[in-house]
Amino acid sequence: MNVAVKAPLAMGAVDSDWWRGAVIYQIYPRSFQDSNGDGVGDLAGIVQRLPYIATLDVDAIWISPFFTSPMKDFGYDVSDYCDVDPMFGTLADFDAVVETAHRLGIRVMIDLVLSHTSDVHPWFVDSRANRDNGRNDWYVWAEPKPDGTPPNNWLSIFGGSAWQWDTRREQYYLHNFLVSQPDLNFHNMDVQDALLDVATFWLNRGVDGFRLDTINFYFHDAELRDNPALPPERRNADTAPAVNPYNHQEHIYSKNRPENLAFLRKLRAVMEPFGAAAVGEVGDAQRGLEIMGEYTAGDDLMQMCYAFEFLSPEQPTAARIVEVMTRVDDVAADGWACWAFSNHDVKRHASRWDLPPAAQRMFATMLMCLRGSVCLYQGEELGLPEADVAFEDLQDPYGIEFWPEFKGRDGCRTPMVWEPSNQNGAFTAGRPWLPVASEHLALSVAAQEDDPAALLHHYRRAITFRQANPALSVGAHDKVAATGDVVYFTRAHDGVQIFCAFNISDTPSDLDLPKGAWIPIGDDLGAAHVSADGWMHLGPWQVCLLTKLADKV
Repeated sequence: MNVAVKAPLAMGAVDSDWWRGAVIYQIYPRSFQDSNGDGVGDLAGIVQRLPYIATLDVDAIWISPFFTSPMKDFGYDVSDYCDVDPMFGTLADFDAVVETAHRLGIRVMIDLVLSHTSDVHPWFVDSRANRDNGRNDWYVWAEPKPDGTPPNNWLSIFGGSAWQWDTRREQYYLHNFLVSQPDLNFHNMDVQDALLDVATFWLNRGVDGFRLDTINFYFHDAELRDNPALPPERRNADTAPAVNPYNHQEHIYSKNRPENLAFLRKLRAVMEPFGAAAVGEVGDAQRGLEIMGEYTAGDDLMQMCYAFEFLSPEQPTAARIVEVMTRVDDVAADGWACWAFSNHDVKRHASRWDLPPAAQRMFATMLMCLRGSVCLYQGEELGLPEADVAFEDLQDPYGIEFWPEFKGRDGCRTPMVWEPSNQNGAFTAGRPWLPVASEHLALSVAAQEDDPAALLHHYRRAITFRQANPALSVGAHDKVAATGDVVYFTRAHDGVQIFCAFNISDTPSDLDLPKGAWIPIGDDLGAAHVSADGWMHLGPWQVCLLTKLADKV
């Protein structure tokens, strides 16, 4: 296999705009590669597989949490922000990840979980000890109502009340997620300073940016006002499953607070000298795009926000894509989205949308043509379907809580498959922490490398196509529109225009092309050519890619 890889990153060089249009590959470290046979992926395993990632031509990796943690939420419950959990290795192993990635021309982003900690974090141990210690208000504590019930109606996204009684202080503490994940009090400046120090620690260690978990959850309403009810017609399952009563509230007081902007400016100032970038995860089913616009406006907030609109259960139709992109233009024209179809929290999109192979190729190409940056989730490039994990094998507390209507997140977190030669897909020599799906073995990296028609090669071609055309990675776009099942738009940069059209259906469609001397491109992506009658006849799930110079009519 002869695949060109990027040049090494120059030592000491600062490119503060590298993130714009970047393709970022998400690694879930528990499930990527195990180097020591304990059944859990680790940092040394990432080092081992970085040459493979380099063949994808991506710009950066995003590594989900690897910090010291009791692992009740698999690393999203941090007990030491500045060390590596022994399960994943050591700080020296992390340094090896950064050094190897940079040598291969790949930037490293890490997942910072700032909104909450583990309940065994020393900060919380101190805070809950009594009401008059130095960290007594580092977390969100509140008195009960006169009848002993929680101070308000806020709900945890993982089920039940967002408040937990603590017998030491005889107060409730806030947890927007698990009971064992108490929320930090961002109204306390000492908390903000401590978290900015965490960011500085990792920037000094060579990271190129952060994925900021639950970025819109940082601040809570200081008055602890009740969230209003959300009318049924406004509910959706974009950020929580439909069976979760969390969807019955409009969360205007438990998250999405305006005070967040001042902290984000502080964080941006810390990142700026390093040329680092951040993508904030905005989890909100009603105002996600508006918040993205607020958090990425100008040049002193976050560079990108991670959008949920295409992580929803329903396959996006042409009309839905137009709706989303038009909304972005309306409320976040000056901002920057980071688009994804799959991640570690949702059912894999090959299964979620029940996509045939041709549709997977079309959506991969479309993702590379959208204005914004892109996140790919490990195994997406292989077309892995959601694994069916038996109840007795479940690890995810979210899935255990809402079983069987919602099976949790384990099905998308099963190990990466590298070779079909053994039942563990060469992920581990031991027993994997989650079982490897047998149907995944035929889709392994090794199996696809030997098949020129495999989806893996299509992803490589689509990513390289984006990288070779600045109009797609950083260009402007005109109004996204649709005719029937076909969505289309034009991207433009530095005098070059690229017309993109996508048939979002399993039936043929015809498209009347825009006027001008357009040249077909993207042959290796299966793009259609203009017919003699001047129309574009698109087959099921087919794309159309054309280019011209802006001054050519």
